[in-house]
Amino acid sequence: DKTGTLTTNQMCAKRFFSFGATADKLTTREVGGSSFDPSDGGVSGASMSGDESANMSATICALCNEASVEYKEGKWRCVGAPTEAALAVLVEKILGEKTSTSNAMPGVNRLRSSATKYATLEFDRNRKSMSVLVKGDGRAASNVLYVKGAAECVIDRCTKVLTSSGKEVALTAKAKSEISKAVEDMASNALRTLAFAYKTGSGLGDLEKYDGGDKHKGHKILQNIAGYEAVESDLVLCGLAGLVDPPREEVKGAIAECDKAGIRVIVITGDNKLTAEAIAKQIGVFEEGEKIGPHNSLTGREFVDLSRDKQIAMLMGDNGGRVFSRAEPKHKQDIVKLLKDQGEVTAMTGDGVNDAPALKLADIGVAMGIAGTEVAKEASDMVLADDNFNSIVAAVAEGRSIYNNMKAFIRYMISSNIGEVASIFITAALGFPEGLIPVQLLWVNLVTDGPPATALGFNPPDLDIMRKPPRRSDDSLITPWVFFRYMVVGMYVGFATVGAFAAWYTSTNFMGIDLSGDGHTPISMEQLMTWGECESWKGFSPSLSYSTSGGGRVSFSTPCEYFTVGKAKASTLSL
Repeated sequence: DKTGTLTTNQMCAKRFFSFGATADKLTTREVGGSSFDPSDGGVSGASMSGDESANMSATICALCNEASVEYKEGKWRCVGAPTEAALAVLVEKILGEKTSTSNAMPGVNRLRSSATKYATLEFDRNRKSMSVLVKGDGRAASNVLYVKGAAECVIDRCTKVLTSSGKEVALTAKAKSEISKAVEDMASNALRTLAFAYKTGSGLGDLEKYDGGDKHKGHKILQNIAGYEAVESDLVLCGLAGLVDPPREEVKGAIAECDKAGIRVIVITGDNKLTAEAIAKQIGVFEEGEKIGPHNSLTGREFVDLSRDKQIAMLMGDNGGRVFSRAEPKHKQDIVKLLKDQGEVTAMTGDGVNDAPALKLADIGVAMGIAGTEVAKEASDMVLADDNFNSIVAAVAEGRSIYNNMKAFIRYMISSNIGEVASIFITAALGFPEGLIPVQLLWVNLVTDGPPATALGFNPPDLDIMRKPPRRSDDSLITPWVFFRYMVVGMYVGFATVGAFAAWYTSTNFMGIDLSGDGHTPISMEQLMTWGECESWKGFSPSLSYSTSGGGRVSFSTPCEYFTVGKAKASTLSL
């Protein structure tokens, strides 16, 4: 999810449009500042005190809005939705009233306190707008419906324009073309575009004189959510705003790392298509000069209209990044499900309530810890404490390192334990005395196996760990070939262990090493294999003692104890 995950969600207005003397004359104003501080920058151009188009836009921004800004703990922050907080800041810059840390929104507070709000028509993803019904003031005898929403959706429902002098004039095809160009220009510069409009008089029907009562005819209209689009029709357009949601600084580098590591990043957002594509270029999802078209950028509805085969082809193609704009929560789920059906391991990142279903459906749901909602956190498998997209890449590298170390640990432990089992099995099969007594086996497990295997588990990651393609999710930890290698190494250890034991008993020289210096008595392999019959052997009289390093001696009282007490040196060689 783009907003709040790939971007900071620190919204601020960068451009504001109002209308001049005619519908096709747009006044463009740049907006300074990049924070929630109302005194950070201002609106360029001449004073807007007598500009009815700009003042009406400010009124709509203030009333179609529940957010505010505050100065707390040494910095400005928003209370409520960042988009609405940015509009509240824009109101203060349009009105030009003096703000302070203790009185951050004098203009917004004045407009809100002077208005009586009867109803709120909540935002809907189909009509992509919201509105409030306000009691008429001095400018309008009837109630007024103030509307704000996605520019292209609101403009389509407008039939008039409010000029700077306060006249309502028809929205001509020429004017609509000019407005559309302004919207496209903002969107192509990664600005989220919003339009402001209103409706009053008889066009409101039963809502014209609605007083907020349950018995009023207008109450039934407000209860019918499906009819909100009809209520928000035949509107008077009065202004546009372009808001920027800057990408997180670390995101571009993190996406480049993902690409090298064989991880594809797909951007899903509710923003305008051009805005989404512009952001995707900034963060490196689309490479410089990459051709953008239906093969890699679609709106949610365009994607849904494709056949399943075409959806899969679009998602699984090899031609660069993917961007889905104007996406709804269901579209996110559909994309995740399709990817999972193709055997892809899918991680979904998000911060909002609307992201929760896709977070739950994904193999790994990743929520933002600071900006994320509690619903998103509950639905996710992992929460980013620092809201840093780069942390996901670091987690992938750490996970790959852990997996590699785990393989090394298991390889060492299995081959070592196969060696132990093989030595015991071969000893029993050949009829030899026990080569390793239980305490020696315990020593092997605790000292010889444990510390080296543990050390392998703490190996630092390989330098090229994020240059390798990811392993498949169904890859076996131990493949037949790996198990064969374990068996070869284990059997070698087993034979070597038993061989060292037998070599001491049966020879005085092994591979150039003189074994006779300790004074032990060599025996035949047959005698070693039938040592249990020692009592019946005639003339068997081995030396009853031999020396050890450091001047010690191993002594025993009867010839047959040569295979029990006397095996100390052979067992040590095995160990």
